[in-house]
Amino acid sequence: MSPFLALAIDATLVLYVLAMAIGLLRVARGPSAQDRVLALDFLYIVGMLVMLVLAVRYDSRMYFEGALLMVLFGFVGSVALAKFLLRGEAIE
Repeated sequence: MSPFLALAIDATLVLYVLAMAIGLLRVARGPSAQDRVLALDFLYIVGMLVMLVLAVRYDSRMYFEGALLMVLFGFVGSVALAKFLLRGEAIE
């Protein structure tokens, strides 16, 4: 791995950690439930991006599979939370 790529990966991971901290702040202080759900969506997307950057860094396919599962479960969770906020129940 070239030194420039290693530096770019490190800078990217630092910025993703900063973005996740801001997202966690929004989850904790969100003025409404919709804001909190949107912040959770943001967190799982940034988590997926971290997994993809780590996959490039360590040259491993397992991180790609983990990112795919993370997005799948995040999407299902977002749909369930949106349905709960809309109707008041998640399962009919």
